[in-house]
Amino acid sequence: MNVGMLWFDNDPRTELTVKVERAADYYRQKYGHIPDLCLVHPSMLAEPLLTCASTTPSCVRCRAGAGKAGKKFVVSVRPNRLVLPGHLWIGIEDKN
Repeated sequence: MNVGMLWFDNDPRTELTVKVERAADYYRQKYGHIPDLCLVHPSMLAEPLLTCASTTPSCVRCRAGAGKAGKKFVVSVRPNRLVLPGHLWIGIEDKN
């Protein structure tokens, strides 16, 4: 992912799944596209997330959110040491 949106939420009482869902909903409303990838600092993956049902081997974790007309969409959550703790780098994965 070369282009995305940086989202900051360091509230320790909020679960990562909720943070990802909020960031994904905001991204969808602001840019009109549904994000499918979220990069976070590895320390943020200490809490359990939903297991990815995707067959993509690089997909570590996923989170369902509400898309257009209430349809569910999945955001892959992957660790990346370049992302600071408390930040989420969310966007659309490069297909090449």
